[in-house]
Amino acid sequence: MLAFTVRRWPPVASASDYSRPMAGWSSWVVVGAVAVGGALFFAVAMVANRLLRPQAPNREKLTTYESGVDPVGRGWSQTQVRFYLYAFLYVVFAVDAVYLFPWAVVLEALGWTGVVEMGIFLGVLAVGLLHAWRRGALRWTP
Repeated sequence: MLAFTVRRWPPVASASDYSRPMAGWSSWVVVGAVAVGGALFFAVAMVANRLLRPQAPNREKLTTYESGVDPVGRGWSQTQVRFYLYAFLYVVFAVDAVYLFPWAVVLEALGWTGVVEMGIFLGVLAVGLLHAWRRGALRWTP
């Protein structure tokens, strides 16, 4: 009678292999190696870019342009602040959405403490929105 043994490939490490802490400074050696590797990769990429890029500057290539449009008029123009306010309000509410979705996923595990904390968070955002509305920041026309 033939006996077969089944071996798993690749061999699977046991849970005890991962539970042992690394000895002293050896974990920092890994961090340092990754940092040095990243810095070397960056340096090699920059040197390769410098050596391989085409270098043929002329008057047309050295002129200022914006989004492919030739410059017309002076180089300075005033931008209204309200556009920055809209961008800021968008960022605030985008961050709000980033926090709300994961919170909704783990709401049951958080219990009432999580509900109260999110209520405080949303309350602060509501006060900020009310302040922006009362200051007239949400009106498109002046």
